[in-house]
Amino acid sequence: MSYGQHLILGVPGAELDADTAAIFKKVQPGGFILFGRNIKSPTQLRKLCEDLIDVVDQRPIMCIDQEGGRVARLRELGHEPPSAKELVENGNTKLIDRHGELTARLLKTYLFNLDLCPVLDISYKGDEANSLKNRCWGKTPEEVIKNASTFNQALRRGGIASCGKHFPGYSKAAIDPHHELPVIEQSRDDLESWEWKPFQALLPELDSMMIGHAHYPALQGSEKFPSSLSAKIIKNILVDEWGYEGLIMTDDIDMGAILNHYSLSETLHLALDAGNHVSLLCHRVGLALEGYQALEYYHKQNPKKAQIALEKINAFRENISDNPPFSLKEFENLDQEVLELRTQVVGLEKALQKSPENANRSPVEDY
Repeated sequence: MSYGQHLILGVPGAELDADTAAIFKKVQPGGFILFGRNIKSPTQLRKLCEDLIDVVDQRPIMCIDQEGGRVARLRELGHEPPSAKELVENGNTKLIDRHGELTARLLKTYLFNLDLCPVLDISYKGDEANSLKNRCWGKTPEEVIKNASTFNQALRRGGIASCGKHFPGYSKAAIDPHHELPVIEQSRDDLESWEWKPFQALLPELDSMMIGHAHYPALQGSEKFPSSLSAKIIKNILVDEWGYEGLIMTDDIDMGAILNHYSLSETLHLALDAGNHVSLLCHRVGLALEGYQALEYYHKQNPKKAQIALEKINAFRENISDNPPFSLKEFENLDQEVLELRTQVVGLEKALQKSPENANRSPVEDY
């Protein structure tokens, strides 16, 4: 059955071991998401992605966070692409377009079809402690719209689907949702005049939308759910008011903002009820079978709502483009192009260095 299609699962290591493969064959997830823990070498990563594709019956959504800077998983294989902040500070949108083009080529090399970006949150100070540091495409809505759209269009032109995040915007979150649920005390008028402008401007060109984990009293009233589990946020605003028709997904449900408060089955049920089509289960991969059972129960209790979500997943899958055959030489040439781009953006000395922010971070904080 197709119950597991509502899950995009993380993978434990750099190889698909027999036990994990058996779980994936049973669950038949809608897709997979990879992190630094899964990436050791170019040939190893290509083999892992091929194995993941082979273990499921339908073509999976293969996704990764390849933004640039510190959130660039493929930097484990070579040079680090420039961050959004570095590209914005450089001021040349042609380089942003080039970054999108190179990102698409790089991801297609490894059989990915969805890049979980662009970030559409707005940077207020540039040094936020809420996970957004150096990841935003500007400090005003207009700046974010111009720069994020340039990257987004180049990425999609290269055959990679995009994902706007983190709706409905947590630029002003005081804490990191990887640890606990932020409460954002902004009025709807404030959100409409600032945070929502990039989401609304890019809405027609976003293949998917990621719902962030935060609480918005002005939007949710007495409801205590995180935005990622809230029908008032997803169904009422994003779908009914804005008319968004793409794939809708939760941010990682292994973040403290969720797992500190809800069981896995509660989370998956609430996510579908709210209007999500898939949930990201990135780190507690051992709970995949439990998640499958929870989704099986949901399908039996809510067949119509579950079917609508499946139709959105299948529609997304139909637009997945083909990938080129693997060539190590081609990857090496592409990696050199990434270095050349970052050199143009920040200079050679800095281009040869990787961002230091990840050194002391725990695995669950793999943004």
